[in-house]
Amino acid sequence: MSFARQFAFVFGMLLALCLGPSMGRLAGAETWKAGAAKINITPEGPMWMAGYAARTRPAESKMTDLWAKALVLEDAAGQRAVLVTLDLVGIDRDLAQGIRAGIAEKHKLSGGQVALNCSHTHSGPVVARNLRPMHFYALPKEQQQLVAKYADRLQNSVVEVVGQAIANLAPASLSWGNRQTDFAVNRRNNKEASVPMLREQGMLVGPVDHDVPVLAVKNASGKLVAVAFGYACHATVLDGYAWSGDYPGYAQMGVEAAHPDCVALFWAGCGADQNPIPRRQVELAEKYGRQLAKTINETLEQQLTPISPKLSTSYAEIALPLASVPTRDELLEQTKDANKYIVMRAKMLLEDLDAGQPIAATYPYPIGRWQLGSDIDWLFLGGEVVVDYAIRLKSERSGPQTWVAGYSNDVMAYIPSRRVLLEGGYEGGGAMVYYGLPSPWTEQVETLIVDEVNRQLGTK
Repeated sequence: MSFARQFAFVFGMLLALCLGPSMGRLAGAETWKAGAAKINITPEGPMWMAGYAARTRPAESKMTDLWAKALVLEDAAGQRAVLVTLDLVGIDRDLAQGIRAGIAEKHKLSGGQVALNCSHTHSGPVVARNLRPMHFYALPKEQQQLVAKYADRLQNSVVEVVGQAIANLAPASLSWGNRQTDFAVNRRNNKEASVPMLREQGMLVGPVDHDVPVLAVKNASGKLVAVAFGYACHATVLDGYAWSGDYPGYAQMGVEAAHPDCVALFWAGCGADQNPIPRRQVELAEKYGRQLAKTINETLEQQLTPISPKLSTSYAEIALPLASVPTRDELLEQTKDANKYIVMRAKMLLEDLDAGQPIAATYPYPIGRWQLGSDIDWLFLGGEVVVDYAIRLKSERSGPQTWVAGYSNDVMAYIPSRRVLLEGGYEGGGAMVYYGLPSPWTEQVETLIVDEVNRQLGTK
């Protein structure tokens, strides 16, 4: 053997000894595969915006684009799941089912394998039948047509971006970390005008969840290709007439700027009673976005915990009972109410009755669960979920290794805990009118949801 060949052989052996374990983990059977992609879902014209009833005209400009993003994971046994994040206020059941059916048909992913999560930005478009009494019924006919057209485009875009993420599947490693950031404030327990003073004095009160869970996905070369992160806070800094992802949009932009070619996905936690305060300034949306991105980037720089390549998923819809179902006569009486949204809800429910659709006494509430390795229990709860759920489920399970997403798969209403329901107020029941449900939930709401979560976790 020539000297050159001997040198090459020895060098190759040394390189294999140094890199062999990591290369083996990624190139062999015992590894994750992952793929990520994103697609622009910013409306193409001046559509009506979602989230605030006080708006009087369509969007006029754009601060940031809106995105649908997909992260597909495949474990060592070939089990797959996809997380889809949407820069939208929410999606209704019919649209969610259409999206899930499209993903099942084209990509063979269904049930718990699919998790759809909305950032709940209040600077995106009206989406299909979500918040129907507040938005759809008040819109001019041409705007209603634009809403329907956008929903069709959105459904096709989500199915497409999932396909792109699948096409990008490649050997990967997964790891997780957790830090905190504190701009979320419990809006039920702190008057907005007093928050700056209360914060300065350390006197803010009420339950909060300041955790920022981070899932890092790296390719075989160790380059970050995707990061999924969550936070429990309303995306309501902005209330103007410009498209924007609000603080979650700026946070995703900040992470992607720090890590070129990485897809950053924000998922909304149980922030139904949490607001970013102070707010109502573009500079504050940018500030909170930078603050969240800084937290994530600092997490990525620390020693993250590897996740073994094992994935399991589950999904169920439980019959969540409503407190009461109005009669036709009661709905007719509501059409005379001084509150125009009660009138719109009554007309909507009467239309449903006239179309042969009885008012149901329960709602099919979606609950999903992923387990990543033996480390992470990732829960996906429908609706606008108050922070009590995250606090309870983390305390009863694995603390920061239990990730609780709200706004998932169907944003049909606020989901109060029993405490919040009994206290009442907007989150306790007042908001139901804007979503079109005929009454608040029963006092069993929290017990039924937690029981199903525990069933899926195998603890009940």
